[in-house]
Amino acid sequence: MYYLLVHKGNTEMADTIATNTSERTVSNLPDALDSVTHTALARVTRGLSPTAALSAWHDWAVHLAISPGKQRSLFDKALDKQQRFTRYALRATTPHCSNCIEPLEQDRRFSDPAWQQWPFNLIHQGFLLQQQWWHNATTDVRGVSQHNEDLVTFAGRQWLDMWSPVNFPWTNPEVLQATARTGGANLWRGAMNFLEDARRQALDEPPAGAEAFEVGKDVAVTPGKVVYRNHLIELIQYAPTTPKVHAAPILIIPSWIMKYYILDLSPHNSMVKYLVDQGHTVFIVSWKNPGYADRDLGMEDYRRLGVMDALDAVTCIVPEQKVDAVGYCLGGTLLSIAAAAMARDGDERLRSLTLLAAGVDFREPGELSLFIDESQLAWLESLMWDKGYLDGEQMAGAFQLLNSNDLIWSRRMREYLLGERQALFDLMAWNADTTRLPFRMHSEYLRRLYLNNDFSEGRYEVDGRPAVPGDIRTPIFAVGTVRDHVTPWRSAYKIHQLSSGADVSFVLTSGGHNAGVVSEPGRPRRSYQISTRKAGERYTDPQRWRADTPLQEGSWWSSWQKWLSEHSSERVAPPTMGGTQASGYVPIVDAPGTYVRER
Repeated sequence: MYYLLVHKGNTEMADTIATNTSERTVSNLPDALDSVTHTALARVTRGLSPTAALSAWHDWAVHLAISPGKQRSLFDKALDKQQRFTRYALRATTPHCSNCIEPLEQDRRFSDPAWQQWPFNLIHQGFLLQQQWWHNATTDVRGVSQHNEDLVTFAGRQWLDMWSPVNFPWTNPEVLQATARTGGANLWRGAMNFLEDARRQALDEPPAGAEAFEVGKDVAVTPGKVVYRNHLIELIQYAPTTPKVHAAPILIIPSWIMKYYILDLSPHNSMVKYLVDQGHTVFIVSWKNPGYADRDLGMEDYRRLGVMDALDAVTCIVPEQKVDAVGYCLGGTLLSIAAAAMARDGDERLRSLTLLAAGVDFREPGELSLFIDESQLAWLESLMWDKGYLDGEQMAGAFQLLNSNDLIWSRRMREYLLGERQALFDLMAWNADTTRLPFRMHSEYLRRLYLNNDFSEGRYEVDGRPAVPGDIRTPIFAVGTVRDHVTPWRSAYKIHQLSSGADVSFVLTSGGHNAGVVSEPGRPRRSYQISTRKAGERYTDPQRWRADTPLQEGSWWSSWQKWLSEHSSERVAPPTMGGTQASGYVPIVDAPGTYVRER
């Protein structure tokens, strides 16, 4: 048994079993064998649970088999679509022939005029009709659990997207036109792009073009100093650019799923630089990229070493001032937990709370929930066990699947069939700079928050007692984005229900999870809605809120800056970098520090 575990790479598990041989019983053996087997299988499936997928398909297929009414409805729909397609085919060669089915609003695959020419109009219309029929087939089957229905629908959509006529040169008029125009040079360039990508992936190198965005040189260049470091974080204080600053400092807690510099990209779209130029003293946490030795770091370690240690440092460097705390994505979730525990314990060091695309209630997490159930988490934990962490590529792959049309298939069509390499920009380069997630933390996060929803339902404990969002009384500024696949805006909107005792200003902005947050003033085609609900006022449901709240053009940053200024109107001389000598915090290295460079 010991040899088997060592051979599979589970030396830690093997040593544990070997040292406890005298206490081992027969009932312990299957656990070790299961762990080895599941780990090996999880490597093959890249952490995706075949059990969860098979269970979902079985649930759908059995209930569909015993639903003759649904079967009849699907037969009628198939017959109707066939008749529509036949009528369309008879007039498809005529000029300006109107479609028999239109793509969904977000589906831009067939927007090129070439798709309206025969026979490609027939090809793409037939595909869309088939796609619509399969959506009807996988939804509204009586008796199927909602989770299984969502999983089957998602899997069906992924399968159809893979076989879309856009992805094949002989059914894609754009590719055929480019091939004729260039004499096949587009296919040669595409093949070279494919080989280059394969080489970089095999060597674990960043994508082509990422070398133009070096951390500390091209991105993350706002001047500052690392003024505190522990095993998990570096705390960066940014140099002031105005003679007077707002008295209250800003502490930003980014997600450790990503490198912090998404909020300090290029100078023109850096949120950090924008805040500094508006006269704010800004601190930001830069998380360590964990390895095997950090496998046992949990959520409490991230709260204590991340949020609380950073807050202690900021309040020493800028004494006698409350802090405007900002949390992005998972960093906002952790900040909310810390703020709830502080409110419970009478710790009043926070002046305000800003949550950027952050989840507090996880009952409706969107399509990300497809990857989160008991079976899926068991397989994911098996994948993480021997490494001690989850690879950043694993997380990035899951996020790409949520928007596969834009992030996978459309990109591959452009780069491999048209031979057009999309120029990398700063946000794309940052997105490729992935981070790892410790085994214990990621397991606790998914189980306690996503699966069990402990925080919003009052079961999440800090220091042995529940920390609940309803205890938070500091003013809250919450941001949701219209096309967020990670934290759907309706989920972010639930902060109204969970913090009824606090003033809540809510913003719904155009864009997605990242581009909606990195939405600097002057950026074209940006808009947002904003309103404030005072503590104790009646709740408005999200649909009515969106209908009643006026749309404003431009960036939401200006409204946020105004809101921050209202909570810190006093202007003072900038604090010393690292504070006074008595504070115990001194500059260590220049920003962006060392942790952000870890791969």
